[in-house]
Amino acid sequence: MPNLNLNRRFFLKSAALIGCSAAAHPLMSSMTFAALPGDNRLVVIILRGAMDGLDAIQPYGDPMLRKLRSKLSLGPQNGAADLDGFYALHPQLLPLLPLWQKGELAFAHAVSTPYRDKRSHFDGQDLLEAGTGDDLPVDRRIGGWLNRLLQAIPGSTAETAYSVGVEQMKILSGAAAHLSWAPSASLRMSPQAQLLLEHVYHDDPLFRDAARDAAQIGAETPMMDKTQGPAADARALGAFAASRLNDQSRIAAFSIAGWDTHASQEAVLGRALDRLAAAILALRDGLGPNWERTTVMAMTEFGRTVRENGSAGTDHGTGGALLMAGGAIRGGRAYGDWPGLGEGQLYAGRDLMPTRDVRAYAAWAMRGLFGTGRDVLEQTIFPGLDLGDDPGILA
Repeated sequence: MPNLNLNRRFFLKSAALIGCSAAAHPLMSSMTFAALPGDNRLVVIILRGAMDGLDAIQPYGDPMLRKLRSKLSLGPQNGAADLDGFYALHPQLLPLLPLWQKGELAFAHAVSTPYRDKRSHFDGQDLLEAGTGDDLPVDRRIGGWLNRLLQAIPGSTAETAYSVGVEQMKILSGAAAHLSWAPSASLRMSPQAQLLLEHVYHDDPLFRDAARDAAQIGAETPMMDKTQGPAADARALGAFAASRLNDQSRIAAFSIAGWDTHASQEAVLGRALDRLAAAILALRDGLGPNWERTTVMAMTEFGRTVRENGSAGTDHGTGGALLMAGGAIRGGRAYGDWPGLGEGQLYAGRDLMPTRDVRAYAAWAMRGLFGTGRDVLEQTIFPGLDLGDDPGILA
């Protein structure tokens, strides 16, 4: 399989010489795909910047929450939607409430990777995408856990896709064949330029097909309307992922940034949650009947402090939340053990105490979706993971 991650530079350089322009995705986020046997689909959304799970899915039933967060909007009395008498959905996630009511939205609280104490976004994200433990320097973690999944599934192949002007996600990097594409990146050219490009690459099937497909997507996909805001970009991510998953792809991964809420959390988190909701609903709408066989997992590198800071925000923490959606999810419920927010219950006296490794939820999803063996999950895909009991997240 040709390595398009290397060859794309030559492709774009050549295109530029004949007057073509490539539009990098506004979110600067690559999207990666892989084709697998079977009908089940997995979408992993990396939430870069450390989402505050205590605000996205609010445990308002714990009386300590309001004592520790007197300024942040919390609970149904401030517009959040009650879910089960203990948890409430942030107001900006209300578009997802029908999914919860239909059993297609769930979450797990108090989850984390093995990463502890250093609280670096870069290291935390590297470890999240690598899927390894916290016993090696980050720069030695080669390859991502979705790529190791591909290597463990007989018959997996790569779907032709492209990455234009953005870096490939580490979660799918590795030895297994896979290709990348930035969903809103397209080549926009005049008909004359398109004919010239096809002529230049006529005898090279790889670049000839790449040029034709990029031009076709450019013609079919309108440029982003900046007046629609970041949610429009997120909808494009979800819609493009759905189009690939409706074809040969069975795994998609993309990221949504903007979750670092040290200050003005109400506004910053609200915008990020708008994007997340838009992406999930675009996946649902675009997948159509295939939504029933889809599992979406939105995860972040770590959570945030339980106490709010003096800037109406929260700082880097430990335990966080995992959001799950899709027709394959057993939704309408909270997963995991709530550790409490009282005296002696916080990690390092400041963070939500993790009660389960977030990798275990991803592993159980892969076991249910693709039949991956427990030993492979614990030793190869997520080295050092204790899978534990099946949380029963799949319907």
